[in-house]
This record gives sequence, structure tokens and C-alpha cells, in this order.
Amino acid sequence: MNRKLITFSRVIKTGMINFVRNAWLAIAAMAVMIVTLTIVLFSIVASATFNHTIDQITSKIDISVFLKDSVTQEQTTKLIDDIKALSNVKGVTYLSKEQVLAAYLKANAQNPDLLSAVSQTSNPLPATIRIKPRDLNKLGSIKSYLSQKSIAAMQSDQPSYSGDRKQAIDRITHATNIMQRAGIVAVALFAFISVLIIFNTIQMAIFNRRDELTIMRLLGASTWYIRGPFVVESIIYGIVSALVSILLIHAMFVAAGSTLQATSLGLLDIQYSSEYFSEKLWMLLLMQLGVGILIGAVSSTVATRRYLKFKTSK
Repeated sequence: MNRKLITFSRVIKTGMINFVRNAWLAIAAMAVMIVTLTIVLFSIVASATFNHTIDQITSKIDISVFLKDSVTQEQTTKLIDDIKALSNVKGVTYLSKEQVLAAYLKANAQNPDLLSAVSQTSNPLPATIRIKPRDLNKLGSIKSYLSQKSIAAMQSDQPSYSGDRKQAIDRITHATNIMQRAGIVAVALFAFISVLIIFNTIQMAIFNRRDELTIMRLLGASTWYIRGPFVVESIIYGIVSALVSILLIHAMFVAAGSTLQATSLGLLDIQYSSEYFSEKLWMLLLMQLGVGILIGAVSSTVATRRYLKFKTSK
């Protein structure tokens, strides 16, 4: 057991020495890996931010059904029960004429002209049923129900579907889908490039040390003892790249929030993104380390299996 631990520690130490020795080659390998991990991290934060924005807007969207004054309480109760039974209805709220008027007066408390116009007549505002949909992309069933002749006859005006907010959600959803697809393509592309560069870096390191490796093999060194340092070296690439990518994203949020005094970047809510990044920092760091180590370990393992077998078989 002690011998295995000593061997393992020597492999780790040799890998770290190789990392320092091949610093210039390492920089090229890590540069692409940093880009890859930064895209991964930014895509996750941006996706979470977009989803949060959609949830925020969705929570404020409802369908307003305006009832005629002639509609009785019994008709209203039955209508509410029937609406609640629809599969895409999450909740229903009924506001009487008095409640609608009170909400209107409160919302326009700073507008004396509107208040004056309302006070000169009896309450002109209709009783309203507000419907909270489950899925904004499936409003057809609710629209079809409300457009029935018997139901439409009870309404004083066309239902309000919060069209502007629905369009805002559609834009954000579209942007999210495009970003996710573009992120997947970019990550796949740069990850492939990272693997190739690390692969070639390890190949060059093996070529530069071919005589030393051949001597180690002739002296009886195990395959794992020879390959191990290269794998460790590539894992260090991944660890350093992960840490740098975390620092880059953190610096971006600090610059946007403090220096530029920006609260949003297009559809991206920088404040929420920064808060999400801070709250999930350790989880994101572990994820970055995992991805970086995986890329480094896989590429170096493939490279050493391909080239060390030939170089050390003399």
C-alpha cells in the first residue's frame, strides 16, 4: 500500500513538473479550453436568467373577461365553475363592479382628470373574471370556450389576452432557444478543438521525451507510471481553465454592474444573472472543474494510448 501511494505521489509530482516545463504549450491548450468552459458557464447562467424572466412575466399575465351588467350572480357562478374545469386554467379570480372601480381609482390616483370623469357618472366599469392560464402556448381551448355564442352573449367586450406580454414572452423564449442551440454548437466545436490541441500537446511532449520514456520502459517502469504524468498534466489544464472561466464571468458581471452601471443587456437581466451566479457559485465551479477535468483526461488518455504504446515498445 505504501509503495502504491509513493508511486501515485510521484506520478502527480511529475505531472505538475511537466505542466510547468510545457508552459507555452499549455497556454495554447488552456486558451481554447477556457473559451469552451466560459461558453458553457455563460449559457447556463443566461438560460436560468431567461427562464426567470419568463416566469416573472407569466405570473402577471391573465385573460380578462368583461361581463355585462345584466348577467346574474347564478350565471356568473356557473361561468366561473365552467372556466375552472378547463384543462389549461390554473386559477380564476372574480372582481365585482365595485372592486374593479376601487382598483381603477387606486391605479389612477395621480390622474385627477380620469378620477373626475369617473365620478361624474355611475360606475361604468364591468364586473371582470380574470383567468390565469397554465400554458401560454395553449390558449386555444380558453379562446374557443369564451367565443361560444352563449358565453360571448354574456360579455360586454372582447376578452383581453395580454397580447403585449405574450409577445414579450415569445421573444424571450425564441431568444432562449436560439442561445441554447448556439451554445450547444459552440461548446461542441470548442470542446473538439480543445481535445485536438491537448492531443497534439501531449503528442509533442511525448516526442520531446521519447528517449527518457524509452529508458523508463527498459528499466521496467509500468505503463501506468509512464502515462500517468501526461494525464495529470492534462487534468491540470482543465482545473486551471475552469478557475479562469469562473473568474472571467465574475469579472464580466462586476464590470457590467459596477463600472457600466447596467441592469440589463438586451433581454438578459444582469442583476438576476449576477445573483444566480453568486448563489450557485460552488455548484457551477464543481461543474466547470468536472467538464475541464473530463476534457483533459479523455484527450490525454487517448493520446497516450496511441503514441506511448508505439514509442515505448522498442
